[in-house]
Amino acid sequence: MKILKVLGLSLVGLVALLLIGGWLLPSTFSVSRSVQIAASPEKIYPLVAAPGAWRQWSVWNRRDPAMTIEYSGPDTGAGAVWAWKSASEGDGKMTFTAAEAPKRVAYDLYFPDFGTTSSGEFRFEAQASGGTQVTWLMNGDMGKNPLFHWLALFADGMVGKDFEAGLKNLKAVAETKP
Repeated sequence: MKILKVLGLSLVGLVALLLIGGWLLPSTFSVSRSVQIAASPEKIYPLVAAPGAWRQWSVWNRRDPAMTIEYSGPDTGAGAVWAWKSASEGDGKMTFTAAEAPKRVAYDLYFPDFGTTSSGEFRFEAQASGGTQVTWLMNGDMGKNPLFHWLALFADGMVGKDFEAGLKNLKAVAETKP
């Protein structure tokens, strides 16, 4: 009986720690990664500004080839939208909110499973070497749920790996595509 009491109190303590700790953590997160690509911004920009082109380099749909994707709005630039449903990657929707060829593409990202929205952008900076520095940024707010604050704490590590892999794929596509 004493063991059950200790286990019960331990469980209550753990839940309290997760909730109280979550309330003390910030709900916001920020992720940023960059890569040098041996191609001009004009060559890279269309690979990012058109949602359909993401299939060539995005890690999310490579991890789930069965992912269903729907496109709406214009094919490229501000107003272009893609939404996906995936058993392994979750569901989501990305709406391009700004496009300044060949310098910048901004987006809003919505995940219905979390009820959260984040915003992000790609920046393309021409380098004197003839290449381009591509920076992928995302900022978000996990809302009021204290358990989601723990996700915000680890967002850079989790999402950052996807950004790094995606930028590596984007580099490979941009540097080999004529």
